[in-house]
Amino acid sequence: MKNQLTRLFKEEEGQAMTEYGLLIGLIAIAVVAVLVVLGPQLAALFQSISDELPDAP
Repeated sequence: MKNQLTRLFKEEEGQAMTEYGLLIGLIAIAVVAVLVVLGPQLAALFQSISDELPDAP
């Protein structure tokens, strides 16, 4: 029984996937936060570029 518990605590298989999942989640939250903050400025920039382009015939 003691050997099984020791092996259970020493087993590290699967932890890497959990860590990768957490990293991806944090990166996604950061990207969304940046887009929320910079979104209106980017929209205004693209709108000004679009306004300067000539109309298609």
